[in-house]
Amino acid sequence: MALRIGIIGAGSIGCYVGAALAMGGAETSFLARERIANIVAEHGLRISDFRGLDHHIAPAHLCFFTDIGAMADRECVIVTVKSGDTEAVAADLAKVIDSKAIVISLQNGVGNAAVLQKALPNHTVLAGMIAFNVLQGERGHFHAGTDGEVIIQESAMAQELAAFFLASGTPFETHDNMTSVLWSKLLLNLNNPINALSGIGLKDQLSQRAYRLCLAALQREALAVLGSAGIPIQKMTAVPATWMPALLSLPDFVFKRFAQSMLAIDPVARSSMWEDLERGRKTEVEWLNGEVIRLGENYGLSAPANERVRQLIQQAERGGRRDYKGDELLKLISA
Repeated sequence: MALRIGIIGAGSIGCYVGAALAMGGAETSFLARERIANIVAEHGLRISDFRGLDHHIAPAHLCFFTDIGAMADRECVIVTVKSGDTEAVAADLAKVIDSKAIVISLQNGVGNAAVLQKALPNHTVLAGMIAFNVLQGERGHFHAGTDGEVIIQESAMAQELAAFFLASGTPFETHDNMTSVLWSKLLLNLNNPINALSGIGLKDQLSQRAYRLCLAALQREALAVLGSAGIPIQKMTAVPATWMPALLSLPDFVFKRFAQSMLAIDPVARSSMWEDLERGRKTEVEWLNGEVIRLGENYGLSAPANERVRQLIQQAERGGRRDYKGDELLKLISA
């Protein structure tokens, strides 16, 4: 019998992951907002990536729900909601899921698994993360425009899921130190607000030195904080994390020569924070830059660049600018 998987929060990441698992033979159900449920009911679910994957699941073969009660029989529940919704979702899950169900967090930020575990003390809760970007298109289409893997805490369930990801070619790994992995991913995700404030595609943004200098400033502060906290950093790109600020600071022609893998991005790719602002949703800036700021405070360190970016994103959430040129943004962050 196929593994029964429930996707809680079927937005861009949830729909992509759920469809990839279904390709491998998992019996996948999706909990989604009514808007998404209506779209896939009409058009089905299509996933694609920059490597050439293009797979469509017809509406008749999809199970989308708007009531969390539909997750009661799931053996594995994968949570992909925004970090700000984790606590409420955890409380709802505690009322309905099977006592033996395993819960996995595939979310941005570093503390979501702990929030889920607190609400579900008798369940196994596994931390996880996704290193690639997924952009929601039209007619139920979700496109992975950047490279990266799914990483889940080492466990028997993670090994079982690995087999289901093979059909879609989705890179998959397990790891036994997810705290380190999640903070390492957060370092990369510090580009999310820079991209959101630029108003342009990821590839275009990362090709311009002024925007990269903004990201380098955020990463330098984060690396200093993580060093004080004694949190080791995983190598998640071709370049070690500690070298990244220096690489980002190189002139454009040098960067493009030595960092080709970083620019192996679909031109349409945008950050999830850009998508949140585009759709009028609250962003996850508190669970990205805010985490750096709060951890720094614990060790007597300030993170002024991250604080300024947090303020600019909060202004954008209220309708403020999100079309800054690179030099403009760098000046604001450096002030």
